[in-house]
Amino acid sequence: MKAGFVNIFGKPNAGKSTLLNALMGEKLAIVSHKVQTTRHRIKGILTGEGYQVIFSDTPGIIEPKYKLHEKMMQAVRNSLEDADLALLIVDVNDDPAENDGLFTSLRLKAPALVVINKVDAANKGKAEKAAAFFAGKSYCREVVTISALKGINIPFLFERILFYLPEGAPFFEGDEITDLPVKFFVAEIIREKIFNFYEDEIPYHSTVLIQEFSEKSTLTKIRADIIVQRETQKGIILGEGGKMIKKLGTEARKDIEAFVDRKVFLELFVKVRPKWRDSELFLKEYGYQ
Repeated sequence: MKAGFVNIFGKPNAGKSTLLNALMGEKLAIVSHKVQTTRHRIKGILTGEGYQVIFSDTPGIIEPKYKLHEKMMQAVRNSLEDADLALLIVDVNDDPAENDGLFTSLRLKAPALVVINKVDAANKGKAEKAAAFFAGKSYCREVVTISALKGINIPFLFERILFYLPEGAPFFEGDEITDLPVKFFVAEIIREKIFNFYEDEIPYHSTVLIQEFSEKSTLTKIRADIIVQRETQKGIILGEGGKMIKKLGTEARKDIEAFVDRKVFLELFVKVRPKWRDSELFLKEYGYQ
């Protein structure tokens, strides 16, 4: 039995969340073209004949500017501690030397595969050059080129992951695919829509708190607060005559219903909490441990 923790590290927007979803064959992590979408460590448990792989998507590695960033980087540090194998993901169009400095600074204890992503969006020579650059690095056991979005080379990457994983007993029983509660993913789905529908600072100044999650006989009732920092941001979330929040709620409800596989009644409210990203009290309340 092969069993262990495979944790994904890299810069913001390198494709970590897309890779987690591709490896799992399930959408566990929200995805956006905007940076810093992932704020938590998200585990996906993949169990099959002779293996159990616990994948972890982690926040993009950044220099913290406020307490929320510090919490995000703590999630990265925790993932460094328990990794049996690290996947160091690189956007093929990024500067290899910059990524090399980042990976070296991690001081990995676990073996690592360097995963060159988005090869569908670059010529073959560029991908080969990036692979050659990382192949000689001390932290790199092997280089694999992929496109997480297009599914290119994902089966081969999984084969190499199993090759490097240690033998051991499974960590989780049954057919569960994550250790996080449904409420967490509901909040993430709503937050994904905020990233998709709003520009500028709104996605980064907002978070989502589930206030009610109750399963009735015919549907699931969900009441959620969208937290922002300023009154002007509340107005933008609501939109003229409430049009934007209605659109947000409609699209979020569709995805939530697909996720929980039942009808959903979703209520959204907008609350202003000044400087919540720098408040230990608010961060704890909103699930940033």
